[in-house]
Amino acid sequence: MPASLASVLFVCVHNAGRSQMAAGFLSDRAGDRIEVRSAGSLPADQINPAAVEAMAELGIDIAGQAPKILTTEAVQASDYVITMGCGDACPIFPGKKYLNWELEDPDGKSVEAVRPIRDEIKTRIESLIAEIDATQEA
Repeated sequence: MPASLASVLFVCVHNAGRSQMAAGFLSDRAGDRIEVRSAGSLPADQINPAAVEAMAELGIDIAGQAPKILTTEAVQASDYVITMGCGDACPIFPGKKYLNWELEDPDGKSVEAVRPIRDEIKTRIESLIAEIDATQEA
């Protein structure tokens, strides 16, 4: 067992769609093995309803989540910082692994249009978990 949990921060502009779906998948798949955070540079008022519905179709409930503002503290407390279309809003600190996931923004889209975005996030989360597990075993 590692001395400390790996921690991941997902960041998008509104923290209402992509980053919430990613956090939901990682929490569901990794359980308590990985600490999960999400935030936005300009958080929305609520989670995207189409994202909530698309995740619910896979048995993952993100309806109770709320968009949160990106803070320097959240970045500093994370080992992995994964950005999704938020540009240069995220502060850079040494010792963190930064990844930028180019994903379509689900804002204003139907659940049918959100499903492929959700599925791409799911695939990336599975790869991320494998990478984190390999790093912690090394």
